[in-house]
Amino acid sequence: MTLLDTHLAHLAAALPPYRHCEPLLARWGAALAQRLTAGGRLLVAGNGGSAAEAQHLTAELVGKLRDDRQPLSAIALHAETSALTAIGNDYGYEEVFARQVRAHGRPDDVLLLLSTSGGSGNLLAAARAGREAGLRCWAFTGPAPNPLAGTCHEVLAVDSPDTQVVQELHLVSSHLLCEYVEQAMEAYVAQEVPAAPAAGPVRAGVEVVLEGGTDRSVQA
Repeated sequence: MTLLDTHLAHLAAALPPYRHCEPLLARWGAALAQRLTAGGRLLVAGNGGSAAEAQHLTAELVGKLRDDRQPLSAIALHAETSALTAIGNDYGYEEVFARQVRAHGRPDDVLLLLSTSGGSGNLLAAARAGREAGLRCWAFTGPAPNPLAGTCHEVLAVDSPDTQVVQELHLVSSHLLCEYVEQAMEAYVAQEVPAAPAAGPVRAGVEVVLEGGTDRSVQA
């Protein structure tokens, strides 16, 4: 078996259980669309490859995935390099995300944490800070149970022992989440389009005001 064959076999094994994630992604997409269009914010964080995927997700939301739409507030906490290094230097690496969550998060905002292991200390601290601040805490992880899954409100856990496969399906999840967000936004816009006002009586001719305030219609 070649490296490619082995990798594809691991990916194929993870796909059947992954199909069960669709209802969760659809529900998250609708909730996120509602929160972000109402002025809320998505905070995202990860380490290493998961950091890159988190930043990919925020780029799709602030920009667009497919069609033009309003920009949505989404911040990749690891991309705030000056804050990250300052916090790490002053408070330790486990606080690099948690302190930013306390700074930027507001009740009912969403915190999404990406971790293949589900055991990263800085993400666990961020999840605890998010819950204390009233944020909705979600996670993309590898196989559950794991510490991060147990700390967040909800988790999308990819059932694969292969870290690369977990990251690849996290990327698929990010794209699908954005698709569900945009789909929900289209539905909101359709609901908010005001109905055309009822047509009133049509008055023909030209109204002329004569001296003394008497109105007469002159037919065109």
